[in-house]
Amino acid sequence: MEKTTKEVIISEVEGQNLAEKLEENLQKLNIKVKGKVLVKPNMCMPEYVPGAVTSPKVIYHVVKLLKKTSEEVIVGESDGYNYSCDKAFEKTGIKEAAEKAGGRTINLSKDSLVQVNLKGSKIRKLFLPKTLFEVDSVIDVPVMKTHEFTTYSGAIKNLFGLIPDRKRIFLHPYINEVLFWLYMLTKPVTIMDALTAMERSGPTRGTPVKMNLILASRCPIALDMVAAEIMGLDWKRISHLSYIVQKTKMDKRNIKVVGYKKEYLRNFATPVVDLPVKMQLKIYKYSLLTKLIFSCPELTRILQKIVIYYRNFRRGHLSSTLS
Repeated sequence: MEKTTKEVIISEVEGQNLAEKLEENLQKLNIKVKGKVLVKPNMCMPEYVPGAVTSPKVIYHVVKLLKKTSEEVIVGESDGYNYSCDKAFEKTGIKEAAEKAGGRTINLSKDSLVQVNLKGSKIRKLFLPKTLFEVDSVIDVPVMKTHEFTTYSGAIKNLFGLIPDRKRIFLHPYINEVLFWLYMLTKPVTIMDALTAMERSGPTRGTPVKMNLILASRCPIALDMVAAEIMGLDWKRISHLSYIVQKTKMDKRNIKVVGYKKEYLRNFATPVVDLPVKMQLKIYKYSLLTKLIFSCPELTRILQKIVIYYRNFRRGHLSSTLS
């Protein structure tokens, strides 16, 4: 049972004081990383979109800060379902930022795999990158945003990208359990990029929201609970977060929030659950159906084209109705 006090630090970033605030947060949490460190950004798109992808500026300062006490800093991410992580590192500017700060990047999808057996789990095993088990600590650097399939995406959800197989989409029917095990295996320190967050149809199609905040904690669960509340979301209704809170017996009364201000609160517009999202959520309920549909690239491409056509049609229809 998670009985010890979990601190969540909230800092407002003004002008050029990002580096200062990041260092101050780590000092308050008494974090001094040593040895080999893996930094996990949110790189859910092949190009940088504020509010969707972790800011290269945040990655630069995080890596530079970690380099002061650690031997090596590696920024790692996996291939997306339909794009290369290597190209995304280049186009988002994260590769340049990491290297400029003295770190390096790694495509976890090209790493050697380690089989992790999960006792008493429906998924039985996970295949994770070898690098994950060679580092001394993991620093999770997610973005504050809404998500079409999980309502909210933050620290815990960002760990899903550690699974190197592009076919991790097959694990969506078990996503709550998968995220729980990823948390248990990594126990990361979290630094959330909430400089620009995202509302409505996140994680990639939403509207950017200027928050100018950085959240930090040794406990990603506590940080997610606090972040969700800042966004006006009920974490108890966020399936994966509620599941993990119950599994770990996390008690909200044991969370200490430092730097909280009422003016940080904002009611984020939640994702529009349109027909394509409804259909995909239905598919994710069944493991066999998920595998059947997403195992065939040709079928997936056809479905993606139909979704694009449908959304463009709906957008055009709505515009003509309002005009």
